[in-house]
Amino acid sequence: MNRKHTTFQERIDKLTRSIENAQTGESFPTQVRPLSAPEARKLMGKGWAFDWAQEVRQSSRRVYQLNTVANPRIIHGLISLEAKPGHVFMHLVESATFNKGKNKVYLGVLGNLVAYACRWSFELGCDGFVSFDSKSTLKAHYVQVLGASELGGLRMYVGTPAAAALVTQYYPDFFTT
Repeated sequence: MNRKHTTFQERIDKLTRSIENAQTGESFPTQVRPLSAPEARKLMGKGWAFDWAQEVRQSSRRVYQLNTVANPRIIHGLISLEAKPGHVFMHLVESATFNKGKNKVYLGVLGNLVAYACRWSFELGCDGFVSFDSKSTLKAHYVQVLGASELGGLRMYVGTPAAAALVTQYYPDFFTT
């Protein structure tokens, strides 16, 4: 896979408060935590589109996993982020195979991970700015669902107002503490 230009290729299904069972509507509190190198190696050949072990080895990047609080061993999604001057760059983001397609088990995985990227950007003093490269056919979707804006070509960003809305959606106490 060409690592120079990987695009954000998944559709954000729904913005939720955590993750939500697609069949029952039941909501499950989540946590985002670092993905270790041994955990990343165990993902090889398990249906993930990206080589997360290689991603973890990138010293400038931080790779995080999304789990439910009740079951932290099951990875619902992964994200690779890098702190850049003035913003956070989202290199990769992916839902687990059971959270993709029309038969997905949980909704809200990608929205949750993008909200985490925006939160980290606020924590770094970057006003929530997150940039990423989008698959061209999904640019309008990211504008509509995330409030993202185009920078040119495939590059997009989530600015302060949209980032604040995402963070408030998934981390309602973030701005009050």
